This record gives sequence, C-alpha cells and structure tokens, in this order.
Amino acid sequence: MKHAETVTFGGSGLNRAAHLREDEAALARAIKQENAACVLLWRGKPLMRGDALAMVPMDHPILRQGLEREIDAPVFLGLEDSGAPDFACDISGWEPEGLDTGALGGFFDPSLQHHPDFPPDCVFAELRRVMSSLSPRDAELAATAKAIVNWHSSHKFCARCGERSAVSHGGWQRTCPSCGGHHFPRTDPVVIMLITHGNSVLMGRSHGWPEGMYSLLAGFVEPGETLEAAVRREVVEEAGIKVGHVDYLASQPWPFPASLMFGCRGEALSREIRIDPVEIEDAIWVTREDMMTVFAGEHPHIKPARKGAIAHFLLQNWLADTLD
Repeated sequence: MKHAETVTFGGSGLNRAAHLREDEAALARAIKQENAACVLLWRGKPLMRGDALAMVPMDHPILRQGLEREIDAPVFLGLEDSGAPDFACDISGWEPEGLDTGALGGFFDPSLQHHPDFPPDCVFAELRRVMSSLSPRDAELAATAKAIVNWHSSHKFCARCGERSAVSHGGWQRTCPSCGGHHFPRTDPVVIMLITHGNSVLMGRSHGWPEGMYSLLAGFVEPGETLEAAVRREVVEEAGIKVGHVDYLASQPWPFPASLMFGCRGEALSREIRIDPVEIEDAIWVTREDMMTVFAGEHPHIKPARKGAIAHFLLQNWLADTLD
C-alpha cells in the first residue's frame, strides 16, 4: 500500500461483495446471520463507543421499532474477513429529549446524543470530530455509511418523472416504479491543491470559517475538465495565481456530503496574490518554517488544518518530505 493510501477514509480493503447486492435472498439471509451488524446513524452521526464504532446487531430492538428513517431498508456495506456482513441503518426519526439544535449542522458540532436503548458510553458523534481516532476499517465503514445514507435522504424522488423511487440492490440503487428509471449514488470530484513556490505553500480561508483557520485551496471539478485543468482554474479563480506543473498525490472520500477529494501538487508561476472576494476571504503564502510553527500550535495567527482531513495529511507530509 502506498503511503498516500493511509489518509483518513483511505480504505481498509473491505470486501464490498457487490455480487450480493442483486441477490435479495442472499441479503435477507445475511441480515439474519448471528454476526451481522450495522453502523447506526442519527442525522449523519455514527454511534460511537469510545474511539470505535459501536456496531449494532441486526436483531437489536431499535431496528424493529418502526422509527421513521431516511431509508426504508438497511444498506449492505460488505463482508468482514470472517464473513460477517456489515450494514448501515438510519434512525434520524428519533427525537432526543431536550435536544439542543444550536450546534447541529454547524461547522463543528461538539454535541453528543445518547439513545436510552444503549449503554451510557454509546453516543452519536459528529464524524468530523472522531474521524482521526477511527481504525481504517471503522473509518471506511463510517464514511461509506454516511455517504450512502445522505444520498438516499436527498434523492427520494425520480429525476426523470418525479415519482417517489424505491431502494434496491442492497441500498446501492433507487428504482422508479413509475417510469423504470434507475438511479445510483453520486460522488462529486473535488481537487484540493498543495500549491508551492520555493519554500512556501499557498493557504486560503473561506468566508465564515473559524478565526485563524486556513487550509489548502479546493474546488469542484467541472464537467469536461481534467484534474490538472481544475487545479489551474481554481487557483486562478480564487487567488489569481497561474500554476504550471501539476501532479496527483492522494485521494480521500469525504462524506460531507458526498465528495471524493483529489489531492494534487502544483507549482505556482508567481507569488502575487489577487483574491476573488466572492470565492474566498483571504489567501497567504506560508513558509515551511512557519507551517512547522502552525502544526506545533504555536503560530500567533494561523491554526492547523483539521486532523484527519486530506489538507492536514498533505501539509504534514510536505513538511516531512514524505509525499509519494
């Protein structure tokens, strides 16, 4: 495995067993296996026990209570090496007592929710908050579960005729009973760029970010566009800097809600910054020495990128000269 694949959500080799998705009888048997378990989600938050996913048996009473869910069937995630099947289930219809919605959906949600059917140490936690502590397998399961459940919650109706579609293929497809249309989970490609000029790296911040937060520039890949072209276009649009040579470095699934981040390295042809204030709030060059101070938490103005995000991974390996 390349070092680049060790990024958070980079994959753990889960056997997704796609051949079982069309076999309804096999999926029904898998759900009833004694070792079958699910990643339980509430409004996008996985159920956690400490630093690990709290995998819930498929015969747990909470899955038989008829709660209103974003999807009406478990999503089949794959098979463990032992043959144990993994699923994703959603209970977003549950309303915790005294729920404070102020932090929900914010940039950083520190709130924890405890369901009375689980032990006190099992809580629903924002995935961004816990992602850096997850094992590779838990990270892959959580990212996959969150992304696919998000897709179902926002794609309940057929894009061809507008009728409500139905979950099929183990949760990896929606089929319209009216026009027969088939719909599949979407993934949005995004480039995130380590742009350097000499000993410095280009950093930017978006409007509304917490004070002191800077990260690598990033943007969506447009139809008909290569990754390299997207890197050059985004950097020009946001910071007014032309980029020459571009290399691919690493990728990261980013289920917020459904992106695939393509980490790239690019060489700036100049240092003069001319930001587009509509696109970003600020952009600056940061020297390697200053970035080391940032990572040590000692910089007076800049906070380090969120641990677990590909921006943190790329910057950390740039500092250590360990980029593949």
